[in-house]
Amino acid sequence: MAEVESAAMIPPSEPAAEEVKSHKLERKWTFWFDNQSRPKVGAAWGSNLKKAYTFDTVEEFWCLYDQIFRPSKFPANADFHCFRAGVEPKWEDPECANGGKWSVTSTRKANLDNMWLETLMALIGEQFDDSAEICGVVASIRQRQDKLALWTRTASNEAVQMSIGKKWKGIIETTDKIMYNFHDDSKKEKSGRSSVRYMV
Repeated sequence: MAEVESAAMIPPSEPAAEEVKSHKLERKWTFWFDNQSRPKVGAAWGSNLKKAYTFDTVEEFWCLYDQIFRPSKFPANADFHCFRAGVEPKWEDPECANGGKWSVTSTRKANLDNMWLETLMALIGEQFDDSAEICGVVASIRQRQDKLALWTRTASNEAVQMSIGKKWKGIIETTDKIMYNFHDDSKKEKSGRSSVRYMV
């Protein structure tokens, strides 16, 4: 009798791991890594670019972010990318070829981490009205000044780009001006600096 009573007092066991539902994202995303500190002589840009991991659930995202993908953990001259799966973070990719990027700089690592995380959550959470227009985001860790760049598909569509820029500025909570450059302009400028097309 005592055995029956004690058995009744044992709480039900937790559901088995396979029964726990994961939270699927609307689309898949891929993390990429590029270390610019050791480029090979004569190597083409992007030759150091490595695909790190593709994810499509909230749980995978948090595991990856917490363990690996925080910009402040990386050395100077490293670039982190998070792009829609199937899109390479290169100007030559068909999804990026006619696009451009919104950019913001930061001199504080903690600030970059926060802007990076807020941007990632906005992307995977589909918070942008024109989410199909967004290719991905790049965090560039540098000695003096870090940079975050949000890449988009159709640079010439000013109305859409301005809408994205205003939304992103609110997401990352910056009061600084953020600038938009066309990839085509950047390709033509040997210095790597291109003219600003839009600003919010």
